[in-house]
Amino acid sequence: MRYVTANGIRLAYDRTGDGDDVLLIMGSGASGRVWTAHQTPALHRAGYRTITFDNRGIAPSDVPPGRYSLDDMVADTVGLIEALDAGPCHLVGTSLGAVIAEEIALRRPELVRSAVLMATRSRSDLVRRALNRADQVLNESGVQLPPGYSGPTTVLQMFSPRTLNDESTVSLWLDVFELSGDNGSSGQDWVDVGADRRDLLCRITVPCRVITFTDDLICPPHLGAEVADAIPDCDLVEIDGAGHLGNLERPDEVNAAIVEFLGKF
Repeated sequence: MRYVTANGIRLAYDRTGDGDDVLLIMGSGASGRVWTAHQTPALHRAGYRTITFDNRGIAPSDVPPGRYSLDDMVADTVGLIEALDAGPCHLVGTSLGAVIAEEIALRRPELVRSAVLMATRSRSDLVRRALNRADQVLNESGVQLPPGYSGPTTVLQMFSPRTLNDESTVSLWLDVFELSGDNGSSGQDWVDVGADRRDLLCRITVPCRVITFTDDLICPPHLGAEVADAIPDCDLVEIDGAGHLGNLERPDEVNAAIVEFLGKF
């Protein structure tokens, strides 16, 4: 793991492989190393160099106190691209990482060659706003849920019924999430991804693909489709039998959709 200072934040990153750079941007509460389970090996085989990193709030990157904003996260990632002289590069983001990628494509298009946006949305509905507020209420309470509780509830929210009903598969994920515990990313709970951004997304000029997952409870497919509709000439791929963590549940389908799209640019 190497480090770079970007936007005043020390970010831990890894750059591996050979070829054009693909920067992978993880969602909230997760380490960049999650990409290395399936996505970076597939991208290396396809002839790309990958950059993975831990967002602010995820150790060993800096974990500054307080509430983080979307502007903070975008500035960190732009600073990383510039510090590594990686632009223009391909972006692949999931969940919050997809929103960060969208903002970079909008604000700094000269740094972006193309963008793949997974498990994303351009606004929040009533249920998603309530879930986000619930995270903030828990944050403000100071209560830290034990892994024996938070692990199973996270699995229930993040995976599809196909996985949840397969006991041999879901038992592995239950172990993973219980053992991983809390990543200490509470500042990310305050990043506002609920505002309606469709009027902004229509100004994006770089090539984009949205990937949605049929069983995604956090960013349901119809909200992801709104992102694809808002971005000019953006195409849409829907992957069946996957929840919010579709890149882990259906890696072969996800990797194929990423590599095929990047190969056009």
